[in-house]
Amino acid sequence: MKIKDIVNRDRVTLTNCEHEPIHIPGSIQPHGFLLGITLDWKIDFCSSNISSFLDVVYEEILGHKISEIFGVYAQKELYDYVHDKKAQPVFPLEIILQEKAFQINIHKSGAIYILEAEPQSNGKEQLADIYAQTIQFVSNMNNTRSLKELCALVAEGTREITGYDRVMIYRFDADYNGEVYAENCREDLEPFLGLHYPHTDIPVQARELYMKNQMRLIVDIGYDPVPIFTIDDQENKNLDLSLSTLRSTSPIHVEYLKNMGVGATLTISLIHHDRLWGLIACHHYSPKNISPEIRLAAKLQGQFITSQIDLRQSNDEYEIARKTGKALERLTALSVALENDSFDIICSNPELLKLCNATGVSIAIGDKLHKNGLTPSNAKIEKIISGMQAYEHNRTFTTNKLSNFITDLDGYEEVSGIIYHSLGNGNNIIWYRPETVTEINWGGDPEKSIIIDSNGLHPRNSFNLWKQIIQNQSKIWLQPELNAAASYAHFLQNQIIMLLLSEEEEKYRNLSDVLHETNLELENINWISTHDLQEPLRKIQLIASKVLSDTNEIPSVAIIDSLQRVTKSASRMQNLLIDILKYTRIKHTKGALQKLNLNDILEETYQDMKEIIVDNKATLESQNLPEVHAVPFLMKQLFSNILHNSLKYASLKRDPVIKITASQEPEINEYSNKVYCHWITFADNGIGFEQEYAESIFKIFTRLHTLEKYAGSGVGLALCKKIMQTCHGNIRAVGKLDKGTEITLYFPCDPADSLSTDTEISKNKIDRN
Repeated sequence: MKIKDIVNRDRVTLTNCEHEPIHIPGSIQPHGFLLGITLDWKIDFCSSNISSFLDVVYEEILGHKISEIFGVYAQKELYDYVHDKKAQPVFPLEIILQEKAFQINIHKSGAIYILEAEPQSNGKEQLADIYAQTIQFVSNMNNTRSLKELCALVAEGTREITGYDRVMIYRFDADYNGEVYAENCREDLEPFLGLHYPHTDIPVQARELYMKNQMRLIVDIGYDPVPIFTIDDQENKNLDLSLSTLRSTSPIHVEYLKNMGVGATLTISLIHHDRLWGLIACHHYSPKNISPEIRLAAKLQGQFITSQIDLRQSNDEYEIARKTGKALERLTALSVALENDSFDIICSNPELLKLCNATGVSIAIGDKLHKNGLTPSNAKIEKIISGMQAYEHNRTFTTNKLSNFITDLDGYEEVSGIIYHSLGNGNNIIWYRPETVTEINWGGDPEKSIIIDSNGLHPRNSFNLWKQIIQNQSKIWLQPELNAAASYAHFLQNQIIMLLLSEEEEKYRNLSDVLHETNLELENINWISTHDLQEPLRKIQLIASKVLSDTNEIPSVAIIDSLQRVTKSASRMQNLLIDILKYTRIKHTKGALQKLNLNDILEETYQDMKEIIVDNKATLESQNLPEVHAVPFLMKQLFSNILHNSLKYASLKRDPVIKITASQEPEINEYSNKVYCHWITFADNGIGFEQEYAESIFKIFTRLHTLEKYAGSGVGLALCKKIMQTCHGNIRAVGKLDKGTEITLYFPCDPADSLSTDTEISKNKIDRN
């Protein structure tokens, strides 16, 4: 059996430092030993230092079952611990191996159980003290209000429990640059409180491991890594130690800590909303190990912080939220008229600046710009608005460093931070904050965090105070300020909509008044013209008739023909004026509607037209017609117009037949998308028309034939459409050239109708010759 170690010997360079495989170092720290066990309990991995703790060597135990090396009882204890989901994640397994007491942590890595054993400590003797300290800490925690106070208390409590020389609460910003947010250390040590460290101090892969494994312990910075050996039975065989407590540390990190003079560390992850919020970093300036019980108590300190972050930040922001909320309440309660000048009043109100603790504000409405406080020039504001549109921030945008987005403002002293809200239709509101020059103290030059030489990469070795001046940046907008700005922008947008609606309403009211007056004038003109024109027409007809009947002188044939044409023209004009008068008199009103039996209307119409029907040898066939809501005389006019139309455009090839059918089945009209409960169809066998003219025939004065061929004013079907509109119905026509025409009338549902589909419609053929 061939055995090999799995130590990772790849050299870290500038091209691979971001991907240094720190989770598979292939080695561990020497204060414990490691076994990798297969699922059938065979030893597949073993650290070379096992002989320092037990009377075995790694070469002899690889490939053997646990029971063969440590006995069946030990294997059963390990098996029971692995399958006890309650105890395993919290407390290590206490076990006797070769008459020696160990504490073992077990976790699964792929298809391998990783056992990490350390000699049993006397930590249990300290449990009472740890418990008392924790109770006291919880009591003290309730007396803190801000997050900073809580973090300071945790730093003090963690140092008291663990005994490390320095405990820091390390908080990350959005880019993972770190700040020492709270600290407790020996009096003789130089404090790091307030120092900042670049994100390169803790690279991406390290942060990912902190998310997976929330506690990291280095007992002695000067340790020699212990290699892990395995059976050489496959290529690139390795072991993922992401969750290991003994995992060996990156050489670059070890060198970094040595440069700081640190001898041992304990690091606890602070995870908030699934993101690495910060770390509890414990430093000791000589080697130091702590028991699993103390480690657990320290980890509990970290959970105190993460469980309280939201609450403490809420307390920190409460006063701001209260003030902004008060300003928002006063602004929304402000009573201003719905007119353009009201935005001057709103913009000049000091509450608008208090709303989000801004120093200036501008409101752009139409082509007018309203400003208050410390604001940029109009030209700069126009550039900002154009920039927001260019970056497609056409709804809302916030920054405390405007220079990152708009690079040509010629100075950012008066405007480094903005809150921008679009109010629709090119309108917007912008709050401004000026530049706040900030001094940041770094623990060493952040630009020199990594050094490269002929031997590879190294961390910086200087941690002297390095100051950086931050310009072109305002104070960060807090969430309560952003919320208040968004709420008022929404309110203001509603105000603008109301203003526009008010203006539109006034405009339409004025137009309606003008239209009403115009219609009255047109009606008067129409009434006067139709009546006054009747008189000269009657005189023309009377004079022509008198000349034709004068027996003293017999006019020539040409004169008689001309007089007859004059009489016919006067008659046609008189009929046209009568039709126009009828058309304009129809009012779109429901007040005159009443329930009618259309069978009665049809019978009256037939009696009035009986003579012309007989003269044209026409036949009427009719079903039983429904009752509808309509105006009686208009329905009679409607039926008369349709029947006259069928007789006028009858075919010379056959006698006219007009069939009137009806239905009371509810139907959605495909043209108007409305439901109609009754429809009636007049179908004839006349000359018909091409379907492309189905809409135009209902327009006033529209004719498909010449006057010489077919008489008429071109008003009849337009009048029919207007009558159906008065009854809130619809009318459609279907034509087939040389075959006939179908005209369908659609009547709306009566609320009293049951809309039953069981109605029996008796067919009744009326043969009237």
